[in-house]
Amino acid sequence: MPRVVPAVIRALDVLELFLDCPQLSARQVMERLDLPRTTVHELLVTLEARSYLISVPGQPVQYRLGMPLFQLGAAFAGRLDLVREAQGVARDVAARCDEAVHVAVLDGADVIYLVKFDSTHPVRMVSGVGLRLPAHCTAVGKVLLSALDPADLDAVLLKDPLPGMTPESITDPELLRAHLDRVRADGIAVDVGESDTAMRCVAAAIRDHSGTVIAAMSLSAPIIRWTPEVQVEWTRLVREGAATLSARMGYRVQSR
Repeated sequence: MPRVVPAVIRALDVLELFLDCPQLSARQVMERLDLPRTTVHELLVTLEARSYLISVPGQPVQYRLGMPLFQLGAAFAGRLDLVREAQGVARDVAARCDEAVHVAVLDGADVIYLVKFDSTHPVRMVSGVGLRLPAHCTAVGKVLLSALDPADLDAVLLKDPLPGMTPESITDPELLRAHLDRVRADGIAVDVGESDTAMRCVAAAIRDHSGTVIAAMSLSAPIIRWTPEVQVEWTRLVREGAATLSARMGYRVQSR
């Protein structure tokens, strides 16, 4: 088993402190990591020598992150593949519930499904990768619409009459706005037969490193298997799945 290098671990601990603070002093680093003064001094000098940390101009005992970390982060972000990462996470969620799991993105007023993992039940959702549906009729779409700024949402809602897929579809723009306000507040959208009267879906948002909503994940099942009890469990699963995929896309929940 290869040995973990303690000095490298401590250096990474120092850098990770700056995820929550734009700048720190040597004393603050020492206190937060509970390390000896000499050790902290050596770590800071080494990281500064490689420009991973830089001294704040006019405040030589204060440090902030340097450009190489930005370059590494940009390189990492540029290599992220939403579909590849989504396939692994969606597969895991589907295995835990044995129901259909989708990942979709917004394209104008529609959603396009990028990833699907199906259930093993004989009665299951009919869908597929590449399928395009009106966003406002789906759980994933409502999550994505709720993340738009007001001007972009207006462009979707006011461009054309909103089509309905079932009698349950919300086709009135003002009713939909109010509904999206609740989705935004809850962080979860539910499709109660709005795209298929025989199906129910619950969805949550997927964010990238900047916190921008880039996709949504849903869990879908026939109404015959959708009970209040399983809805609670499946809502938890889809929240966890979306959070896992967001983390893989570089999103980090900000500490308060």
